[in-house]
Amino acid sequence: MSPAAGLQAPLLPSSKTEKRPSVSGAVFNVATSIIGAGIMSIPATFKVLGVIPAFVLIVIIACLTDISVDILMRYTHAGETSTYAGVMRESFGRAGSVAVQLCVMITNLGCLIIFLIIIGDVLCGKQPEGSVHLGVLQEWFGFHWWNTRVFALLFVMVFVMLPLALFRRVGSLRFSSAISVLLAVIFVAICSVMAIYAVWEGKSKTPKLLPQLDNHVSFFDLFTAVPVIVTAFTFHFNVHPIGFEFDKPSDMITAVRISLALCAAIYFSVGLFGYLLFGESIMSDILINFDQSSGSAISSLLNDLVRLSYALHLMLVFPMLNFSLRANIDELLFSQKPLLAKDTKRFLSITLVLLVFSYTAAITIPDIWYFFQFLGSTSAVCLAFIFPGVIVLRDVHGISTTRDRIIATVMIVLAVVTSTIAISTNIYSSIRNKS
Repeated sequence: MSPAAGLQAPLLPSSKTEKRPSVSGAVFNVATSIIGAGIMSIPATFKVLGVIPAFVLIVIIACLTDISVDILMRYTHAGETSTYAGVMRESFGRAGSVAVQLCVMITNLGCLIIFLIIIGDVLCGKQPEGSVHLGVLQEWFGFHWWNTRVFALLFVMVFVMLPLALFRRVGSLRFSSAISVLLAVIFVAICSVMAIYAVWEGKSKTPKLLPQLDNHVSFFDLFTAVPVIVTAFTFHFNVHPIGFEFDKPSDMITAVRISLALCAAIYFSVGLFGYLLFGESIMSDILINFDQSSGSAISSLLNDLVRLSYALHLMLVFPMLNFSLRANIDELLFSQKPLLAKDTKRFLSITLVLLVFSYTAAITIPDIWYFFQFLGSTSAVCLAFIFPGVIVLRDVHGISTTRDRIIATVMIVLAVVTSTIAISTNIYSSIRNKS
């Protein structure tokens, strides 16, 4: 077992009396890892790409994600490690494992902060560019000190996030993960009902099936939608903690494929129905469209249910990402120490530092969407496609086939080209808007 196996630290050693995880439990954990903040921006990708290209892109990225996970599992079992960083260490030495750990930390920490900002927006409101977006708590109870962002997020952190973050086995989160997936389904169901009702009343928007290029949208702008969907499908940092609780690797592959199919269906449904509801006025954060001033024909109660179901979903996703982030930090800083699950002091210290930092950032940074788009999306692309691709091309175990090498090359080229164009387009657009 290599030192990189520290990422396994949160997983307690198995015992004869311990119940092994089920495929259904893993499906919920994987789906919870996948469905996060990215779902809110999916409808905006439909506005950029059109319905048909967006659907095709979701399917392609889901298939590539399945391939990249299969690569990680095969090369993990061919070697002597049980972690993503360990696989990269076997192929590229210390530099490879550090690259994975840094990308995981950037992606997960960015997601955790974004989750808290979104939860704060739902509960306490937001005032973007002078407009007023009331939170659910302000709509129900008015403005008070206890429903400000500072106190509302503190309550959520102490009574929801912290208890879930103290679990030392990822399998222990299967019940909260199941509830999280259920809330995501409720979110989709309510959006669907609202969209169908709008169609019935003749108030729905007419979606465009294909992209429309004009003076405001260029061909290169279409590439900006790719990192959003890639980030929405990135869960590779939890592949090993979840997968190595199974006796058979095939069980994890089955769980991943079921989860990807479920998440792809959820993403397409949210994208389509959100686009039908709000059309070209849809924002990058679809929850903002569901405030009381959105003009929806449905009552404000449904609008609040949409926002609250998603906020609760993020509260339950938070511990899954915190789980992986904590393990990577421990592996990077304390690789020679005993298992993290056996060292209570170190376990609690890392957990509390991460929670305090995320909370502080969420209440001090008003909006980090563009920051996350450049850093998070780039690191997510590396974790999802570039690193698995280079592992195959390096092939230190001699198990890759010609087909594997071709697929790996295609994955790397597509990831590098689309990410480069997307980042360049965003930089150019930002400079043009300022001028």
